Amino acid sequence: MIVDQNDKVRTDQWKIASHVLNLGASAIREILKISSQPGVISFAGGLPAPELFPLEDLKEAMASAISKNGSACAQYSLSMGITPLRELLAHRATERGTKSEIENILITSGGQQGIELVARAFIEPNDYIMIEYPTYVGALQAFEYYRARYATVEMDDDGMLIDQVEEKLVKYKPKLIYTVSNFQNPTGITMSVPRRKKLIELAMKYNLPIIDDNPYSDIRFSGERLPTLKSIGGDVVITISTFSKILAPGLRLGWMNGPTEIMSYFEKVKQCTDLHTNTLCQYMIYEYVVAGKLEPHIEKLKTDYKVKRDLMIKTMRETFPNGIKWTEPEGGLFLWVELPTHMSAKDLLPKAVEMKVAYVYGQPFHPDGQGQNTLRLNFSNATH
Repeated sequence: MIVDQNDKVRTDQWKIASHVLNLGASAIREILKISSQPGVISFAGGLPAPELFPLEDLKEAMASAISKNGSACAQYSLSMGITPLRELLAHRATERGTKSEIENILITSGGQQGIELVARAFIEPNDYIMIEYPTYVGALQAFEYYRARYATVEMDDDGMLIDQVEEKLVKYKPKLIYTVSNFQNPTGITMSVPRRKKLIELAMKYNLPIIDDNPYSDIRFSGERLPTLKSIGGDVVITISTFSKILAPGLRLGWMNGPTEIMSYFEKVKQCTDLHTNTLCQYMIYEYVVAGKLEPHIEKLKTDYKVKRDLMIKTMRETFPNGIKWTEPEGGLFLWVELPTHMSAKDLLPKAVEMKVAYVYGQPFHPDGQGQNTLRLNFSNATH
């Protein structure tokens, strides 16, 4: 039988999986559509500054990668990632206080895939996972796809409230603890060293992993660099990192660092997800880093972002009325604003857009839809 191309295919009757049907549209993506209108100054995205992308250096790294590796750059490669890049990342971690071997490193297609691999490997329907409140909306979307439930822990300026952590570990028995310990998205809060140590003690006591989503730690432009959770806790911590915030997000290249026996499970999950991360990009980034380009570039980012953060906070101090509070992060891309409790940041957004300014209201970062009086501002890339 030959199908008549004029016959209408009833895609509305196809049986899409219920957990996909239940996925909501990303509120942030919808806001970004609004904020892309001509003339709108957008503090809504989580984007690095495009004028700082090192395009000429990346061109040179690409040419060097192809010259040295030839057709290997265009071929299938290992699910764990190419060997030289994994060795380089293990060495970089060791230099920074986290003893690592190549077997601990898996290359991912961006940091978001690291979260997805964790979700696929650990979460079954109705499992509890412990999260900060509020937390990164992309992690919530990944976890909700696998029908996770949440044991939420509130924060203060030093990170997760440890008393709540132990109480909820006992009450909910979560599979894992998910944290953004450095310059948290969305709040900009960094977990203090005493809190890090106590969190690790509790993870060891209750025998569950800490997933440290760590895309921002290199972007510290004031204050003292803190030891990472993994440098303190070793194998109880699985770190997710990315080149998206320190180089270019369009490359979609990140990595995970975890105990060897667990990385083998992530390798299997990745094999049935996308086989492996882009081979050419892996070789290109390797060449870029070994040429000594990455660390000077990070220093440029830190200098630029500090100026932008300082200007944003200065302007807020001069113009915001009494009763509004905000965080003052020592790095990262974001700060967090709390309006008086009777106000709705979501309701104010259309008025702000009319005045050619956009931001992200806080409710999407709260799994229970609370946080009506909160909003996130991005200072690294105020687009207009």
